[in-house]
Amino acid sequence: MKSAEYNIATSQLKIEGKGPNMNRKSIVQFVEKIGHKVEAEDKTKSVVLHIEGMDCEDEVSLIEKKMKSLKGLESFQVDLMSQTLRVQYDPALLSVQEIIKSIAETGMKARLERKRVKGKAWWKEPRTLSLISCGVFMMVAFVLEKTGIELPSTILYAIAVSVGGYYPARMGLAALKTLTLNIRTLMVSGAIGAIFLGLWEEAAILVFIYSLGDVLEAYAVDRARGALRSLLELMPKEATVIRNGQELTLPVEEVKTGEIIIIKPGERIPLDGRVISGSSAVDEAPITGEPIPLVKEKGMEVFAGTVNQRGVLEVEVTKISKDTTLARIIHSVEEAQAKKSSFQRFGETFGRIYTPAMFALALGVMAIPVWFLGGIWSQWFYRGLVVLVVSCSCGIALSIPVAVVSAIGNAARNGILFKGGVHLESAASIKTIAFDKTGTLTIGRPQVIDVIPIGNLSRNEVLGLSASLESRSEHPLGEAVVRKAREEEIPFCPADDFEALVGLGARGRVNGRDFFIGGVRLFLERKMPVEPIQPLLSSLEEQGKTTILIGDQEKILGVIAIADRLRFEAKEAIQRLKEIGIRQVVMLTGDNDGTAKAIAREAGVDQYFARLLPEDKVKKVKQLRQGNGRIAMVGDGINDAPAMAVADLGIAMGAAGTDIALETADIALMSDDLLKLPVAFILSRRTVRNIRQNLILSLAIIAFLVPAALTGWIGMVPGLLVNEAGGLAVILNGLRLLKD
Repeated sequence: MKSAEYNIATSQLKIEGKGPNMNRKSIVQFVEKIGHKVEAEDKTKSVVLHIEGMDCEDEVSLIEKKMKSLKGLESFQVDLMSQTLRVQYDPALLSVQEIIKSIAETGMKARLERKRVKGKAWWKEPRTLSLISCGVFMMVAFVLEKTGIELPSTILYAIAVSVGGYYPARMGLAALKTLTLNIRTLMVSGAIGAIFLGLWEEAAILVFIYSLGDVLEAYAVDRARGALRSLLELMPKEATVIRNGQELTLPVEEVKTGEIIIIKPGERIPLDGRVISGSSAVDEAPITGEPIPLVKEKGMEVFAGTVNQRGVLEVEVTKISKDTTLARIIHSVEEAQAKKSSFQRFGETFGRIYTPAMFALALGVMAIPVWFLGGIWSQWFYRGLVVLVVSCSCGIALSIPVAVVSAIGNAARNGILFKGGVHLESAASIKTIAFDKTGTLTIGRPQVIDVIPIGNLSRNEVLGLSASLESRSEHPLGEAVVRKAREEEIPFCPADDFEALVGLGARGRVNGRDFFIGGVRLFLERKMPVEPIQPLLSSLEEQGKTTILIGDQEKILGVIAIADRLRFEAKEAIQRLKEIGIRQVVMLTGDNDGTAKAIAREAGVDQYFARLLPEDKVKKVKQLRQGNGRIAMVGDGINDAPAMAVADLGIAMGAAGTDIALETADIALMSDDLLKLPVAFILSRRTVRNIRQNLILSLAIIAFLVPAALTGWIGMVPGLLVNEAGGLAVILNGLRLLKD
């Protein structure tokens, strides 16, 4: 430590110095040890790096080891499928350039931003050029060998091994520097062993086949990454902005909320906003997955990445570029890999154990029969090499993330946002689905059907008084009352001293008098006589109508009946859910029993629960889970957030433009189309089935090749061919999930 200065006035301790213990964590631990509380000022920074050449779990492990060795690195997260490294670091102890330099030591390359640069043609990639060169030298050497010219052919085989093995050897050496064994280490060891036995031709073929498999696997994985890139390509780089009466073309990052942008026919909308002028049809398929364009007029919302088809639109920007719905979708898809399923965790654990185990087995095959059983050294050394070679495959490690990312990318294209592989897997085991009623099974735009005065007030007075109270409310039923009063041009003024009574209704003062509005429960709690109007309420509820009562401090003054229509696709969606194996579909609602019964019967749900407060829905979800297995809760992601949180899977409807729904849900349906729901469950089950197929095939290949290598039944080249073909097959199988 160089110096320490404590400021009594500000309670700040400033320390300067260098050394192994001169970091925030060590200093905080020391100060707390001597009895003081520390609130360390957080000066850490975060950065996202794009990693070129990271195509296998081995490279992920290599980077993780490198990151753990860096001082000043607070936290990091490596994502294989998006090829990104997210780091949080202390700039006083570590720089971005030092992080990039440490990654370069692994044989990979890091750059600061994922720029949308067109990639090289596949035949121009360094690894592909290395593979082609290896193949050319190998073929020439083979021809020379067959013509009896052995010395030049051996030299050419050696060149083929050197050229083709350059990239694997570099990665393998980087792994050895961190005392790590990986697939590249196995392959390089096998090639060196073959050379040691004088098998130059087999060494060259080994390097060529491995490199070919490596290139093909990288290409296949890149296909899966294309699902993520296609989302990035939806984001326009520039926007036409009106500033000081002039039209300026600016990068979207420079446009602020409140500014006016112009979108011409055929252009992608660059930012989320609200139409202030013009009318047009807009293709929202990139966000919601809906194929039919929607007409957008003044006052309506538009989303970044959607396409303006006909007219010119003037739009007031409501979200900056990093906060648009599309940006949040992309961020959620990229972050999804961090929430790993049990399959993904198994793949990673298997990879960490498998490679060292195969290396140890190969060494045992080379040594034990020779030392203890009198075996022939060259024979068992070769068999050990074959064990090494048939172990060289990323297939089992790659097939799982490829399947998950392919499925998540496919879902995102269709307006279904899975927030992680764990939720993709979880959806496959759901047996019960609970729906909220209002806005989920129903359209969510209730309409006033009847206004029935009770006592001396007229119909219009009851409606106007109700509108005065409900104009202060945010409840959908209240909005229906206000809308009806405005449609009929009934005058009303907002109530004074308004108070929302959670789960019951509301209270407010109109013209100096206190009034109450809400359900039957509110007036029962206020000890008001409801029995005289109970037959009326029952009759309305049996018709599927929701009843709202209004009264003063002494009596009930009127009843308003409201109805909400079932979504036209709700019945079909529920039927499809049952066809794919969902055992029970239930409906949870705060509405009355009669309305709930009518909607439940029309929708085809198995069971319904009415008059539930938000906390009652939470209890009901817990009860349903105990008796019916894993349960999903479908709602709007806002009012239903508590119930969605306790369910095994929370699914939000109509999440486009709704920030809280994107945050709270495990799965977000970007549109209000309930038919997306069975699609999500089908895709989830296809993914789990696909991963199981990949695991079974991969493990079967290992179970076949290792004993075959031990017994000498299979040689180095045939073994590697089978291994690489199997690895490629499981990756290609995972890519099938990209298809609709």
